Amino acid sequence: MAAGGMCAGVTRSRSERGERGVWQRRFYEHTCRDEADLKCCLDYLHVNPLKHGLVSRVRDWPWSSFHRHQRLGEYELGWGDASVWYGDEFSQFE
Repeated sequence: MAAGGMCAGVTRSRSERGERGVWQRRFYEHTCRDEADLKCCLDYLHVNPLKHGLVSRVRDWPWSSFHRHQRLGEYELGWGDASVWYGDEFSQFE
């Protein structure tokens, strides 16, 4: 905002809390406890475009770090096909 950016409209509830319309309201912070937890978080990130209906396979999202992890051998190329995901696997993260 100091650089001339615009603030989104402020709702009554935000105004009552002294909030501005800059940041998203929901924020979930999670510290990865171990390698298995980190893998779970990466799975969640990689499956997001699929979950939101933007692609039918994780590998079809060109901006994903999935491609790097797949080249490193951490994922099979076919991992994340829409036929295996039901949409509620990551509900505990939301």
